Parts: sequence; structure tokens; C-alpha cells
Amino acid sequence: MKKDQFLTRRRALLTGAAALGAAGTAGLFALEGADEPPRPAAPAAGAPAQLPEKPSAYRLQPLTGYGPPHTAPPRTPVRREPLLKISARGRTMFLTFDDGPDPRYTPGILDTLREHDVRATFFVCGEQADWNRDLLARMADEGHVVGNHTWSHPLLTQLGRGEIRSEMERTSDVIEVAYGERPRWFRAPYGAWNRAAFQLGAELGMEPLAWTVDTEDWTIPGTGAIVRAVEEGAGPGVVVLSHDAGGDRSESVGALRRYLPHLLDSGYHLTVPSRPYA
Repeated sequence: MKKDQFLTRRRALLTGAAALGAAGTAGLFALEGADEPPRPAAPAAGAPAQLPEKPSAYRLQPLTGYGPPHTAPPRTPVRREPLLKISARGRTMFLTFDDGPDPRYTPGILDTLREHDVRATFFVCGEQADWNRDLLARMADEGHVVGNHTWSHPLLTQLGRGEIRSEMERTSDVIEVAYGERPRWFRAPYGAWNRAAFQLGAELGMEPLAWTVDTEDWTIPGTGAIVRAVEEGAGPGVVVLSHDAGGDRSESVGALRRYLPHLLDSGYHLTVPSRPYA
């Protein structure tokens, strides 16, 4: 090939490359001023086209927070009669003490329960609890359950609906402050229940609990009689009624020291109640 022909061909190639570069630059400036976004360049021949990744189902869902969904606590049912026994596994029993707390007798009962690592339920009267909040705090610290036994221990069947509510609410308020939470159990004084008591108790989130075995310790029958009442009435699901206030309760304190070890040695598990629908 002659030198003149080689130079002529080289100039043509350079001129073509320059023209292509100018066209590309002009196109780029034109796209920058356009409303539509630039389209991606076509893939090179022979290379597979890259499809956009499909969004995951998680990304399509709205973010509503973390953890399981919150559910409202179950509403307390309105019952027509109180619970007399509590379903439980094996040889389980429940000790309950009414009318307190009383600084003369309640500490002795708490000491015996702590000695044997046993939990019990105390149905307290509001006016007693208000003067002895430290004892309710101790009950909370040692794992006992505190229930509502009205403010002044009246006969509910002789009160109006508003009076019953006041008796319950005032007591629940004191329990919440001294014990740390509102009561979930209620017991009518003298075991005298009526429709209003069941309805109002449920509205305040409390279940009505009566008893299976009445020690009748309030009659001061003697320590031995109280021990016999508990041991002869023992059985699965049994709820025992005793008192830690409302009179001389030294027999109740002494009886607990005697029958509690016997129940444990007989294989009974003494504990606090659980809500039947929990």
C-alpha cells in the first residue's frame, strides 16, 4: 500500500471517531434537559439482560411495629355464685386468711408461711390495710396474693349498689398503693353474696372466691379444733378459710404452726389461686 493511500484511510477513521464522539456528547446534553429519565443502555450482544429483582413480600407489607400483636386482657365474667374450689393438679390446697392485716397476728402467720416456703391468700379489709400498709408490702415481697374483702366488712345484702362499689373501690385503691397492683380476687364478708356484688366485682376485674373448709376460728374453738377442721377437710382443690384479724386470733396462729407441716408431710402443695380462664 502506498504511503498516500495509508494516510488518507487513517484520516477517514479518525474523522469518523470524532463524529461519533460529538454525537454522543450532544445526546447526553440533550437528555440532561429532558423531562423523562434516561433509558439504560442496551446490554452488549450475547450478554443476558439483567431483570430487576422482584420485591419481597416483607417489603410490600406496611411496618406496624415489632413483636406479637397486643391483645386486650380477657374480661372478668359475671358469675352467679362464688368459686368454692379451685381446679389444680395433684394434691394442691389453698390457705386463705380474712379480715386483716392485724399487726398482732398477721406477722406470726407470715413467719410460719415463710418458714415452710408456702404462699397464701389474704383477703384484707381496706380500713385495716390502710393502717398497716407495711404488712401488705411484706405480702407482696414474699409472694402472697392479696384479695379484696371490702372496706369496713359490712353485710353487702343490706347495702345499695353505690355503697357496695365504694366499699370495693376504696379497698382496691389502698391495695394497689400498698401491695403494688389491684386485687384480682374478691370475697364477700360473711359469705353474703348478691347480684350487685358479682356484677361490681367483675367490673373491677375481680373473681369471687368463697371457701371449701371453714375452720370457724372466729368462734375461738381451740387450737386443736382448728387443726382437726383443716386436716379432716384436706383434699385437692380445697380452699381453707381462717382469720388473721377481727378478734383474738392467737389460736389461728398456733393452729397454722401445727397443721401446715402435717399437710406438707402428707404430700399437699399449698399455693395461691390462678384465674380459671388464664
